Amino acid sequence: QVQLVESGGGLVQPGGSLRLSCAASGSIFSIYGFNNYAMGWYRQAPGKQRELVARIISTGSTNYADSVKGRFTISRDNAKKTVYLQMNSLKPEDTAVYYCNADRLNREVWGQGTLVTVSS
Repeated sequence: QVQLVESGGGLVQPGGSLRLSCAASGSIFSIYGFNNYAMGWYRQAPGKQRELVARIISTGSTNYADSVKGRFTISRDNAKKTVYLQMNSLKPEDTAVYYCNADRLNREVWGQGTLVTVSS
């Protein structure tokens, strides 16, 4: 089984913080090396297209959606085969299902998603 398993979602008040985790497991990450996968967080709100939130490649270089710059931070721990998304100053418009993604040579693996709800 090749899996990406997200955790850390839930209900949080506006202005609050949340940290999402994504743990990778399965043969491909051992065969090709987790470090050789670009890892990303995407989100999809009801009625909206799935969008890239943050991405981190093997060198540690990162990209962020304009809407989350300065508020979210993506990081990875290659030894643990885990990627994180630290979310601060959360806004109601951040409410969405957040998905973890692994990509190598245009071959993708997706997690099942974790729901983040920002509401008072």
